[in-house]
Order: sequence, then C-alpha cells, then structure tokens
Amino acid sequence: MITWLSQFGFEFLEICRDFLPIALVLIGFHYFIIRKPLVNPKKILVGFIFVLLGIAFFLEGLNMALFPLGKLMISQLTTPEFLGINSLEVTTTWRTYAWVYVFAGSVGFAAALAEPSLLAIAIKAEQISGGTVRAWGLRLAVAIGLGSGLALGVFRIITGTELYVFIISGFIIAVIQTPFVHKSIIGVAFDSGTVTTTMVTVPLVTALGEGLAQAIPGRNPLLDGFGLLAFASLFPIIAVLSYALIAQWLNNLSLSSTP
Repeated sequence: MITWLSQFGFEFLEICRDFLPIALVLIGFHYFIIRKPLVNPKKILVGFIFVLLGIAFFLEGLNMALFPLGKLMISQLTTPEFLGINSLEVTTTWRTYAWVYVFAGSVGFAAALAEPSLLAIAIKAEQISGGTVRAWGLRLAVAIGLGSGLALGVFRIITGTELYVFIISGFIIAVIQTPFVHKSIIGVAFDSGTVTTTMVTVPLVTALGEGLAQAIPGRNPLLDGFGLLAFASLFPIIAVLSYALIAQWLNNLSLSSTP
C-alpha cells in the first residue's frame, strides 16, 4: 500500500508538472491581457486539484485494468487452441481471426457510445439543428463507424497491409461524399471523427493494437501496433456522412411520394 501511494504521488506530481504551462497561460492572459482579477480563486484552485486528481486516478486505472485486460483478451483470442489450429502451423489466413474482428468492432461500438465528448457534441448538434440532427442517430452512426474502422484496422494488422492504402482510400471516400451532404452536417461529421479519440477510446484502441501486434506472428508492435487511432478518427466521419446521405435520400423519397 505504501509503495502504491508513493508511486501514485510521483505520478500526480508529474501530471501537475505537465498541466503547469496550461495554468500559467490561463492565469497570465487573465492578469496581463484581460487585466482583471480572478473570480473565486479558491474555487478555481480546488477545481484544478480535482481535475488533476481525476486524471491521475484515471491513468492509474488504465494501467491497472484497461491496458492489461485489453492485452489479455487479444492474447486469448489469438491462441492456437482458441483458433483451432495446430500450434506448429506457421501460416494462417485472415479468416482465422474472425472473433478478433468481432471483438474489435464491439469494443469500438461500445467505446463510442460511452464517450462523454461524443454525447456532448451530439446533444449540442440536435439543439442547434432544431432536431434535424438526432443525437441518438449521430451517436449510433459514429459508433458504427468506429466499430467498423477498428475491425478494418485489425484486418490491416493481421494481413500486414500498408497503412496508407486504407487511410488514403478512406479520405477519398469522405471527399467524394462531402459535396452531396448538406452543409450543416459537414462540420458535425468531421468533429465527430475527432471526438472518438479522447480519454475513453484512446487507451482501449492503443491496448488493442499493441496486444494484437504482439500476438500475431511476424508483426512488430512499433510498426504494426500503431495506426488504429487513424481508423478511429477517419471512419466515423465516413459513417456520419453516409448517415446524412441516407437521411436526405429517405426525406426526398417521402416528399416525392406525398400527393
């Protein structure tokens, strides 16, 4: 217990050091540019301490639970016994790892729905659009995009395909979709791609990529274990643009069928 407390205290001090420039910038602009005293400085100080403690506990929880659990799940899903292959077999096909795709897609879908930043942007988009953009529809589209993107990223790691092939192809699809979508949804779509790579999703995706690269024979964790976050950012954009195109098509279809 004493060892853990000392380690946690050291990590907390490192987080304080990392956040010190942010605090200096905010306070410096307030005093020297705006030239007004801080309102409720004690509350601000207590709030900063709570934020720092929350981040410290969150990072400690990642190291104790999410990272080991993600690696454990991947290692179990890729064992020869689970895959039903001979342990001496050297070559396997991408079809052998079907449950890994299911696991990656499920993790991505669940992580997107649990993402607080996505919930915030979905609610705000529904309010500003007057209900044209539904919060649940947007969240489901992003979740489907993140799940399918991670499954495709896992496929890339297993097959050893170059990362740029998928990323360039994905951006080409997004660029083709953009002119056909209403202008009000374009910004929301691209913002939805960035909010999927925050404090909830990034640790899970990182653990997934690193664990899979270590478990697949012939893969390098440094070369192949990273890149999943690019899929996590890009494919939700494609999914939201597709959701908007389908919604527009259904709306036009209903208008044309109305006498």
